[in-house]
Amino acid sequence: MKYIGLNELRDLFREFYVSKGHFARASFSLVPSGDKSLLLINSGMAPMKPFFAGLETPPSKRMTTCQKCLRTGDLENVGHTARHGTFFEMLGSFSFGDYFKKESLVWGWEFCVEVLGMPVDKLWASIYEDDDEAFGIWVNDVGIDPSRVVRMGKEDNFWEIGTGPCGPCSEVYFDRGEKFGCGATDCRPGCDCDRYVEFWNHVFTQFNRDEDGNYTPLEHPNIDTGMGLERVACIMQDTDSIFDVDTIRTILTEVTRVSGVEYKNGTAKTDVSIRIITDHIRSVTFLISDGVIPSNEGRGYVLRRLLRRAAVHGRKLGITKTFLASLADKVIEVSGGEYKEIAENRAPIKKIIQVEEDRFAVTIDQGYELLDGYIAKLKADGAGILSGDIVFKLYDTHGFNPELTREILEEHGMDIDEEGYKAELRRQQEVSRSNMKVSEDAAWSESDRVTADLPKTEFVGYETLTAKGRALRLISENETVTEVSAGNRVGVVLDRTPFYAESGGQSSDLGIMETAGDARLRVLHVSKVHDVFIHQAEVESGVLKFGDEVTSTAEAVRRNRTARNHTATHLLHKALRLVIGDHVRQAGSSVDSEQLRFDFTHYEGLSAEQLEAVEQAVNRVIDEFRPVKTTLMTQKEAKEYGAIALFDEKYGDTVRVVEVDGFSTELCGGTHVENSGQIGAFRIVSESSVSSGTRRIEAVTGSNLLAPLTHSESAVRDIADALKTRPDNVVTRVHGLLDELKDMKSEAAKLKKSTRSDAASDLIAAAERLDMGLFIAKAFENADVQQLRGICDDIRAKEKDFIAAFASDLDGKAIFIVAVSARLQQKGLRAGDIVKAMASAAGGGGGGKADMAQAGAKDATKIPAAIDAAREYVLGSMV
Repeated sequence: MKYIGLNELRDLFREFYVSKGHFARASFSLVPSGDKSLLLINSGMAPMKPFFAGLETPPSKRMTTCQKCLRTGDLENVGHTARHGTFFEMLGSFSFGDYFKKESLVWGWEFCVEVLGMPVDKLWASIYEDDDEAFGIWVNDVGIDPSRVVRMGKEDNFWEIGTGPCGPCSEVYFDRGEKFGCGATDCRPGCDCDRYVEFWNHVFTQFNRDEDGNYTPLEHPNIDTGMGLERVACIMQDTDSIFDVDTIRTILTEVTRVSGVEYKNGTAKTDVSIRIITDHIRSVTFLISDGVIPSNEGRGYVLRRLLRRAAVHGRKLGITKTFLASLADKVIEVSGGEYKEIAENRAPIKKIIQVEEDRFAVTIDQGYELLDGYIAKLKADGAGILSGDIVFKLYDTHGFNPELTREILEEHGMDIDEEGYKAELRRQQEVSRSNMKVSEDAAWSESDRVTADLPKTEFVGYETLTAKGRALRLISENETVTEVSAGNRVGVVLDRTPFYAESGGQSSDLGIMETAGDARLRVLHVSKVHDVFIHQAEVESGVLKFGDEVTSTAEAVRRNRTARNHTATHLLHKALRLVIGDHVRQAGSSVDSEQLRFDFTHYEGLSAEQLEAVEQAVNRVIDEFRPVKTTLMTQKEAKEYGAIALFDEKYGDTVRVVEVDGFSTELCGGTHVENSGQIGAFRIVSESSVSSGTRRIEAVTGSNLLAPLTHSESAVRDIADALKTRPDNVVTRVHGLLDELKDMKSEAAKLKKSTRSDAASDLIAAAERLDMGLFIAKAFENADVQQLRGICDDIRAKEKDFIAAFASDLDGKAIFIVAVSARLQQKGLRAGDIVKAMASAAGGGGGGKADMAQAGAKDATKIPAAIDAAREYVLGSMV
């Protein structure tokens, strides 16, 4: 067979199916759109589900894609086998009620034999055991030898997931030859040996399965085929490992260059690490390019886990510096031609990888050292399970997720206490939840039961703030009532309302309801239950009855201020993407009449310069008085128009698009200003971290800027009064005081150093003299780590042969510092080993380098025992 590169294979497949009338669509994002059943796209068919289910109309009845996919179900096998990987590409051809089995199988055979040049005698097919139609096509239309068509059962050749569309499938196999076989006379597709490789699956979705297990033929059957690009590349390049495929091997070669470790000429363990890094950097690069940021949950956790696992295996190869960001360049080099998004996002991809790897590097060495200590203790105790509280500590403090800890332990024949870890995690979550007080008034609770039979509320609030409506239901204590009088609270459902109901992060309108009689109600909140608006109100006077005509008026000032803030969030979102990159995605928002809060994905805090640039960009658009228009259109039209939508949000067939002319375009159901100039001004109040990978900006607009300005001016006046100076001279006065304070600290430090030097001399004079040198030990009261380290440095300047073992009772907790002279280090004494002995005697932990190390323990009463342990360790080393 002719050698064909992976990128060329992808092009050949696409061109072939385009010639058969298929629409070639670019790969969907790895992040599912509107499908909360999936964390990440894991198959070529997954993003096509809305088309197969009839929820959306496909751009063509015939489609072909090469879909980016990611799976972590077999993560423990990645690197250990030749075929497992987390990231892969799936070639697919699809028919939505157009052609069926004959075309699918005949065209598939044509591509394999005539385009790729696969030998006919190397190809086999499998079919569902009862699918005589597929058998006839293979034998009569394709012309394959009937003996090479294998019938298999439902488990192997019938595709279904619960109820709904399903059907038989037919798989194509490549015979790699007898050398890969088991030698059995009946060896053929379906055998557990490695001889026959399944590389293309044709699924015939022709039935609908109901809850009783009955199969009904579909009126318009569909075709869904999937062929793993890397797998067919292995066949065409005559290799049995995906890591030897041309594009992947390019990345692998770079890993060996960076590490200085040869592949397949080293050890089996180093080969595993090289393959893991090679695979994971592909996944990491593509995940970040699709907007995923490292975090401790969801997709972000998958990304963080892969990135940190690759970093750990880099350490196993002897790579001591961060290196993953540079490897992303190789991924972009081999795949950026097809996937433009990774080339366009090169800078943010590398930046996010670098930031995450830098963060992990801070804790990885200490985490490894602690884990080595735990492993040694387990071996000494003859145990094999690391307790759940320690597993949680390694994760919470040092970033070692439980899967990574387990992987390291398994190298020593050990495992983690998974249930104990989960219990510790639950305990922490319960503590966090207990700090959040949430109270709900039963009188205001809403229920499907009391609104299920009501029609959708007509919302007219986009056009007017006042409207008449009919009281369709009155709800009190979660029950329907016929009337409600003054002094009582009630949930009112109208057929028509101008009040905006809380949704999409925007708070509800407030206002007044009145009847032609004497009823007057103050609306305190408006919520939505399945498009039925419930106005939570207090009756100020009169009696409101079921069926009354109600005149509703929303507060204009509150609505205007809220609209001002909501439009500002759209400007802020766009400005953030312009200033810090297109990887920014909205992660939540809250808009009311006082301020706006905007959460977004980003890997680090914004600098003062970046915040200023964002502010200026928003205010520039405000000053330009750009028109703001809203348009109703279909989802497809909105996407083609370039409107930004939230990944996890499920939108209806018709969507509302809000456009700030020439600047931002988003799907949004909220209320907005008619012109950007109506916002007045925009000011960022704070920027902070919500969680790992998510930042938050709080801001104010318009007249709401006056309050923080007034507060700041008042604070400056108070500071000026305290400093006995004028407000315009505060900065100069503060700098003068800081200079005075600096001089005072310098004098205090000189005095402290002189005193500390005297203390070092006294300790040397009182030291125990051993054959190898001085053993200097002392317990201090309320001395901190820096003070103890300073004494060690002073002793080091005065003595050539010494061991210093110090402890301090600091607020009831013990801290330990050990220092060893250079000459004694050469004789085998290590400060890290001695301080471990001290910490162990006190029930604590710690470690460090050979020259100086520190540790801690919760119980300061164990300090004498810790110093004794240090002395015993040193004396034992002399034997």
